[in-house]
Amino acid sequence: MHIVFLNPQGNFDPADSHLTEHPDFGGQLVYVKEVAQAMTAAGHRIDILTRQILDKDWPEFAEPFDHYPETGDDLRIIRVPCGGPGFLSKERLWDCLPEFVANTIAFYSSSPPDFATAHYADGGYCAALLERSVGTGFTFTGHSLGAQKLEKLGVSQANAAAMEARFRFSRRIAAERLAMTRAVRIITSTEQERREQYAHPLYAGAIDVDDDARFSVIPPGVNTEIFSAKADDADAPPDGELPQGIVSAERPMVVVSNRLDTKKNTIGVVEAFAASADLRARADMLLCLRGIDDPFESMAQLNDDEQSVLQPILKTIDRNGLRDHVRFLNIPSQRALAATYRAVAAGGGVFALTAFYEPFGLGPIEAAACGLACVVTRNGGPSEIFADGSGILVDPADPSDIARGLNEALLRQREFAARAHARVVSTYTWRETATRYAALIDQALRTQRRSAEDVPALDASDIIHDYLTR
Repeated sequence: MHIVFLNPQGNFDPADSHLTEHPDFGGQLVYVKEVAQAMTAAGHRIDILTRQILDKDWPEFAEPFDHYPETGDDLRIIRVPCGGPGFLSKERLWDCLPEFVANTIAFYSSSPPDFATAHYADGGYCAALLERSVGTGFTFTGHSLGAQKLEKLGVSQANAAAMEARFRFSRRIAAERLAMTRAVRIITSTEQERREQYAHPLYAGAIDVDDDARFSVIPPGVNTEIFSAKADDADAPPDGELPQGIVSAERPMVVVSNRLDTKKNTIGVVEAFAASADLRARADMLLCLRGIDDPFESMAQLNDDEQSVLQPILKTIDRNGLRDHVRFLNIPSQRALAATYRAVAAGGGVFALTAFYEPFGLGPIEAAACGLACVVTRNGGPSEIFADGSGILVDPADPSDIARGLNEALLRQREFAARAHARVVSTYTWRETATRYAALIDQALRTQRRSAEDVPALDASDIIHDYLTR
């Protein structure tokens, strides 16, 4: 089959430039890349459609075509021009997405793809426009939904206008509702994601979470060629800095590798160390960053949003006298991250993800595949991943409970590491994810029907207003 992956925000290139380090280059890009590569390996032709960026600060994304060397021409990265040359944040993409779709239709005029998979709200909107224009059916994978972000940011009648100006909730939620309504199937990573995210009142009338015919739960996987318990060349780089310094550490470490985002609640782990003398006696914390070595010295190299997340973390470290208990490591790539995980595991350390809510959580399964015991948020997908007890669930809002989980994991590190590794390698692989995607698409191609309804304007402001004033 010839399948396109619609992912206008962020971008893709062979070097994985900026991957997961920027708010628009988050986990959904890893997801799209891995599923696309696995489907290509199964014999399908895949195009990842994203936006072309002609900007000196983003030179990796200028060429209209690109590919991953390991997959060749059967997996193409196609960068579609729209909205001018410069980088645009995801909140500023909405006005140019019709142009994105028009240029996509023109590109495929002589050989349209068989099917599309849409990712995130903007991809869902593009898929609806494409389906209405040329009849290409699509699945919708939301990854995270606007309603949950609206709740987490505390949007109210008082601040609604300011929040709308910054985050464009009326467009995002309207796009999500549209994609839910018109997609052949909605794909979620967990049953919990389906039941909790899509049942939000802001999606009432667009989707019924009890309608099994509208949903497929397809978990993501882990790239076992990179994330495995077996060492590779990345474990011994020429400069000797990574990860020998970790291996030689005298104490086990709690490794945190989130991007700098408030919702990831990295500060919760720091507060756990501050709250627990037992934890400080057993381990140190290792915070993986990208692009800087010492945030106390190099804070200015980060963007404003990253600085706003990191500053409270550093203040908490200093206020509680934790400088001797917290280390930082500049991680340049996924292979370096996997090497770090293996080194931390060899030293008796554990992995922590204490996000306030995590729709799925690739981080924990990657860490577990490298031999780490995992302490994870109880809110969202990780509770389903480790439902068999192979990981330790904690309340991310309670530093003492985070400390309780970390202490238990450190005391029983080998046991939990073995159980988590077995769970991941038996259940969460990209090959299985791709197989289930392909089966779903094959079925959809046999039964899909083109929608006759026009695509409405993107405006859920009335729905949001009614919700906020209920």
